[in-house]
Amino acid sequence: MTATVAAVDLGASSGRVLLGRVGDGKLHTEEVHRFPNGPVHLLGTLHWDVLALYREVLTGLRLAAELDSVGLDSIGIDSWAVDYGLLDARGALLGNPVHYRDSRTEGITPPDGLYEINGLQFQPFNTMFQLMAEPLLAHAKQLLLIPDLFSYWLTGERGAEYTNATTTGLIDVRSGRWSTELTRDLPAGLLPDLRHPGDPAGTHEGVPVTAVGSHDTASAVVAVPAETERFAYISCGTWSLVGVELGSPVLTEESRAANFTNEGGVDGTIRYLRNVMGLWLLQECLRTWDTGLEPLLREAAGARGSVFDPNDPVFLPPGDMPARIQRQCGKTMTRPEIVRSVLDSLALAHRDAIADAQRLSGKEVEVVHIVGGGSHNELLCQLTADACGLPVVAGPAEATALGNVLVQARAVGAVHGTLADLRTLVRKSQPLRRYLPR
Repeated sequence: MTATVAAVDLGASSGRVLLGRVGDGKLHTEEVHRFPNGPVHLLGTLHWDVLALYREVLTGLRLAAELDSVGLDSIGIDSWAVDYGLLDARGALLGNPVHYRDSRTEGITPPDGLYEINGLQFQPFNTMFQLMAEPLLAHAKQLLLIPDLFSYWLTGERGAEYTNATTTGLIDVRSGRWSTELTRDLPAGLLPDLRHPGDPAGTHEGVPVTAVGSHDTASAVVAVPAETERFAYISCGTWSLVGVELGSPVLTEESRAANFTNEGGVDGTIRYLRNVMGLWLLQECLRTWDTGLEPLLREAAGARGSVFDPNDPVFLPPGDMPARIQRQCGKTMTRPEIVRSVLDSLALAHRDAIADAQRLSGKEVEVVHIVGGGSHNELLCQLTADACGLPVVAGPAEATALGNVLVQARAVGAVHGTLADLRTLVRKSQPLRRYLPR
């Protein structure tokens, strides 16, 4: 059979709805609606405008249905991680969800022994730390992560998709369930039952809604077009998620000290990775300069940059990124030099993360796959190959949406098999580019 599915993919700076058609060895996607996703400052707090996003999702689903005369077989939703909406006793949203870049979790430190339970790299914006600073928690009856909130609004049914739930810090990474120890101080019933990728999640206007890898990185890793298990991936967008795919978590003290995280993946895998600040650095530079990227990339190819730590917390909030980069580098630079500094620093951060992932997990890496929007950045891909001393395969850029589509297609029976089988379909159907280290 051939399946036609709608993939709702909500990123930190934009959202889109894609129509995916899968079957007979073919995989095709078509973007039917794209819309911006920007934070809103209100009374000193940075929020997501989720009602505006939901309106755009409904518009995209309507357009997808109009484009397919046969009708949709499924709808799947993925988004960024950690952020959530709180519901009251009637199921109504208590307030606009707070953006993970808001300053409310500044100064929070993790309790001792946390890594042994949840296996997560310390990030002050993880859900568990946001809840420590949540003024509405006492009034809440249930918490829904962003893709689960949208799924609830579409279907009226609630659940917590597993891959995204693992980013909250509240999942026991060994059991794959909510940790009784880490959730004991939360209101009873706050966290809904877990779902897994491929599980049914209700219906919207007669169309089944299917749980996918609702953390966008989980969906992106599904679509890594790997030919071998000896690969590292970089899901490169606003963040660079750099890591390897494992069968079980790494919970050593050395792993914790190296700031590696063990997040749940599709089909019971572990995404063993480090968060690197990513193209957020360039996005904020371009916003400050009010200019496009391509001319600067051409000039940056011949520029000399400086190296800085892209994961310094000074770069996390919005603001004048060029000024912060120049302060970190200790000198005044031209715009192309700043761009080159960002790309050199990211390439070296990619190298360090991949080297550490191999050392800590014992998994050998022969090739690096860069997926997501960053796969279009030829200079970054080449610099990453140079820094790692490994070939880099770039693409697909729409890995998150493709992974979303493939999990849905498998759930409805249009494709079958393991992650390796799904990746073979990606490799045969998507344009890829190879970069060799110089």
